[in-house]
Amino acid sequence: MNKTLSNLTDGLAGLSPGMTLIVGGFGLSGNPEKLIEAVHASGVSDLTLVSNNAGTTDHGLGILLQSRQISRMIGSYVGENKEFERQFLSGELEVELCPQGTLAERLRAAGAGIPAFYTPTGVGTLRAEGKETRKFGEQEYLLEHALPGDFGLVKAYKGDTHGNLVFRKTARNFNPLVARAAKVTIAEVEHLVPAGELDPDEIHVPGIYVQHIFQGAEYKKWIEQRTVRSREEN
Repeated sequence: MNKTLSNLTDGLAGLSPGMTLIVGGFGLSGNPEKLIEAVHASGVSDLTLVSNNAGTTDHGLGILLQSRQISRMIGSYVGENKEFERQFLSGELEVELCPQGTLAERLRAAGAGIPAFYTPTGVGTLRAEGKETRKFGEQEYLLEHALPGDFGLVKAYKGDTHGNLVFRKTARNFNPLVARAAKVTIAEVEHLVPAGELDPDEIHVPGIYVQHIFQGAEYKKWIEQRTVRSREEN
């Protein structure tokens, strides 16, 4: 059951135009950098991208927007990418903005085999236009559908050859949800260990959700917003 990839081209062999690609990360934290680069190198276009954000103009998922490989984007926060803004305003990119908690729950539902759910978020807003609503008690709820993907790209801190994953601190973010929601999940890890070496109690995503795993190297780990204060003069 060794799921280790020798090269990323093999893992992405089934990726084709029109597919839905779901990607972990929050801002630039926990981005599957090497996998994003591999999708970029593949040249596959007309993809629907599902991710909390679109990276920045020059980093993360932003490189897929620059190369026009994304035709539709479903996400929550997209304010740090000028190319995204340009394509959206010019009509080149179809965009569905989704409340962040709703986006997370849609991914979780997909991984749990739940086709849809009701939420109070978005009732009475543009989000609710054309959608089914229903009252439970005195509260009105909006029907939201699960959000599965054809390929899921995730970044973990550590994993084993069976695909079990361990995330580190805030880099966990959307990655476990993405891993469970995709038909084919590819995980890149900083440390790859033999099966059986991970403590079962520290595993965040079991290997049953992961089809392929590989060890990356030389991670850049960009900082999206660097804020520092001036040194105080002695």
